[in-house]
Amino acid sequence: MATEDLGVALAGERIQGVAVLGATGSIGGSTLEVLALYPERFRVVALTAHRSVERLFALCLRFRPRYAVLVDDDAASAFSARARDVLPEVVVLSGEEGLAAVASLPEVDQVMAAIVGAAGLKSTLAAVRAGKRVLLANKESLVMAGGLFMEEARQSGAEVLPVDSEHNAIFQCLPGGRLAGSGVRRILLTASGGPFRTWRAEDLVGVTPEQAIAHPKWVMGPKISVDSATMMNKGLEVIEACWLFGARSDQVDVLIHPQSVVHSMVEYEDSSVVAQLGNPDMRTPIAYALAWPRRIRSGVPSLDFCAMGALTFEPVGDGRFPCLSFAYQALRQGGTAPAVLNAANEVAVQAFLDRTIGFTDIARVIGAVLELEPTQQAADLAAVFQADASARRRAAMLIGHHQSDVRSCAH
Repeated sequence: MATEDLGVALAGERIQGVAVLGATGSIGGSTLEVLALYPERFRVVALTAHRSVERLFALCLRFRPRYAVLVDDDAASAFSARARDVLPEVVVLSGEEGLAAVASLPEVDQVMAAIVGAAGLKSTLAAVRAGKRVLLANKESLVMAGGLFMEEARQSGAEVLPVDSEHNAIFQCLPGGRLAGSGVRRILLTASGGPFRTWRAEDLVGVTPEQAIAHPKWVMGPKISVDSATMMNKGLEVIEACWLFGARSDQVDVLIHPQSVVHSMVEYEDSSVVAQLGNPDMRTPIAYALAWPRRIRSGVPSLDFCAMGALTFEPVGDGRFPCLSFAYQALRQGGTAPAVLNAANEVAVQAFLDRTIGFTDIARVIGAVLELEPTQQAADLAAVFQADASARRRAAMLIGHHQSDVRSCAH
């Protein structure tokens, strides 16, 4: 179908209502760029942020949603005062209850779940339970509660479409979106290697937050950028891939691919490999998920094969990235272990960004928490959140002891 014919076809369909959870983040911003290309196809119903009043206000002025949510109550009050005379039509909600409410609205067809970390779990689950098409950028939802999440989707009939570039690539390469019955031998997740791919292990001790968030290929928020630098992001993606596609841990391998052109690959039993390629830009997987099973323009330039040069691949190797090993360990252990892993990582990464601990201390904290924290079956959300809270306390305690040791050495 020609591009102009596709535009006519889309214009003839019912307008899809979209809620963007985490609208002021990098994924939220890319989502809104794609939505802006298709005002005849999509309508922004709700935008949410944690506490970014001015940024959310600017987005509401542009997209005129019916609802705006700020998780922080004080920020919600400030937004209401700011919007009272300028955006009187916008209903302002607050807290996790507000997030869950807009994710479940009848006029919302698709929910972009782009809130980073464990904070996005409840609202993403609310969208799943409401039977929405969920564009999943919040990998932590599956890391923490994968079994519960996928069962809720099965019962409600929700469509869960991956937005992470790697999982979206796998989805494009995998008929039916599942490994079962498709003749798949393994999934190959590609990783850029982050900013420290060629650094020696001993040089990582002095890494600063500014260096860690300077990703060589992708534009991401601070937390995800640090996760990429430690390779924890890839570890979380391994866990996510297993839940999304019904894979075992030994069916998911990771390769370093510095150019970030091949976003992931699927190897079949006949030894053929199907790969998805594209420029490193999140608008491509977002557009694919929004319009699936169709394809629409994303605003991303075409690949210039003659200009891009060689595509190279390397093993992860040499033990510089223990966080990836911890993710496989938690995945094999099962139960609440992945929730413990994620919680410890979130606390440790924030401590690093706050300059409380060093870069290599992130992995030390995570390893210690995994060793010390008891785990149980993830029978319900209460068990998951209990494990999450306990792991956060343990990580904070270990970081506190680390600070005391540093101060003692200084004196």
